Parts: sequence; structure tokens; C-alpha cells
Amino acid sequence: MMNFAWLRSAVRLAGGVGALLMTLVPNGMANMVCPADPALPHLKLPHFRAAIAEGSEGLIVAMGSSSTEGAMASDAAHTYPAILQAALNRTLPGAHIAVINRGIGGQDAPEELARLDADAIAVHPQLVVWQVGANGAMRHADPTNFYRLVRQGVTRLRDAGIDVILMDNQRSPRVLAAVEHIVLEDELRDVARDTGVNLFSRSHLMDAWSDEGAKPGMFTASDGLHHNDLGYWCISQSLAHQIAAAVGAPIAMSSRR
Repeated sequence: MMNFAWLRSAVRLAGGVGALLMTLVPNGMANMVCPADPALPHLKLPHFRAAIAEGSEGLIVAMGSSSTEGAMASDAAHTYPAILQAALNRTLPGAHIAVINRGIGGQDAPEELARLDADAIAVHPQLVVWQVGANGAMRHADPTNFYRLVRQGVTRLRDAGIDVILMDNQRSPRVLAAVEHIVLEDELRDVARDTGVNLFSRSHLMDAWSDEGAKPGMFTASDGLHHNDLGYWCISQSLAHQIAAAVGAPIAMSSRR
């Protein structure tokens, strides 16, 4: 485990916008630190919000590849869907939130679109978080076809009455080495804009963290591609923060102090 003593000292001296915040990782792990969130676009989640307001179970499907499956996490409890579920149930104590992990390593838009009906729509969630594009970038996917496939999937989800959050790529050496990553991130942003769904931008988030001194390597595993436990934890906390705000819950996460 990385020693963050120096960073905790910096926190005490920092203050102001961008100060780093302490969080506790579950299961008895050592203290970890997450950067403060930058200002992010407000999520629009009408179906998920209505379900929570009505007292129904809030059901989320996390669709994606190895970043969703949890490659390089220390165990299943430290994957982003598991952390997201725990954070939302803690923040929305009057609700019951379930997050189903539908991540399969090595896949991208073509394979994920092919299983979208069975793995997401058939479960009848109110919200799907679709992480896509990293493997496409490393495989030099055609940007036009990537846009077409993702937009097709988003349209099917919306037609089924499901809210959608698209999640773009992490900042890691192997993703950054694939020149197509910028183009595919732009295509994903364009799908969100053209269809009116949400974008949760890991790239923007991690760039903002880097500007505050928390460089991407802090959140990257030894394989140079996936998140480490800290990365999964901090990304999940940011996403939970935004989802909770979208359903009208207090913005302050109980796991932050």
C-alpha cells in the first residue's frame, strides 16, 4: 500500500478550493485520500429519481469492460460497482440501492451492444452506467462506427425507459499511449450531447485531480492500465456524489470528512 503520510500533511496546509479530503476505505484497509471533486455537470436521472421517491428499489446496471468488472482491484468489494452500491445506500438510508456488475474484460462497444438487451434491459433497471471506449482506443476502433454503436445502445436504453450515464476513459499510461483515446472520448461526449444522456467523465475528473497535484499514477495499478483500489474508490465516490445529488439527497458524502 502506498504511503500517503506526506499527502495528509499537505492537506492540513492546503485549504481552499481543491483541498484534498480524507476518506476511509472499508474492510479495515489503511486510510486513503481522494481529491476534492471539481465542479461537474448536474446529472439528469428522472427514472431513477422517481423510483427512489416512490420507495422502490433503485436498480443500477454497471455495463462495461474490465474497469467495471474490477481488474486489479484487491477483491470484489473494491470494484467500482460494489463501492458505488455501498456509498449510495449509506447516503440514501431510506432507500435500497442495488448495483449489478455487468463488466466483462476485453470488451468494448461491439460486444457490449450485443449483450445490452440480456445483461441490462432485461433486468429492468432505472439506470445504466455504461463505461466504454478504452479497449476501442487501444484497438484503433473507427470513431464513426464507435459513435454509431454507442448511440444505438443509448437509444435502446432510453426507449426502454432507462436513464443512462456514459463513462469515458481513465487516465493511465496504456490508454494515453493509444492516440485514438482522445477521439473516442470526443465521440462519447457527442453521443451524450446528441441523445441528451449524461456523461461522467473520468478523463476530466482525473485531469482536474492532476491539476491539484494528485497525478494519475496515484490511481493506477501496476499494469499501467486499470485503477488501483484508490482509483476505484475515488471514482466511485465522485459518481455516488453526483447520483445522490441528482435524486435530491444531501451532497456531502458520509464517507468523506
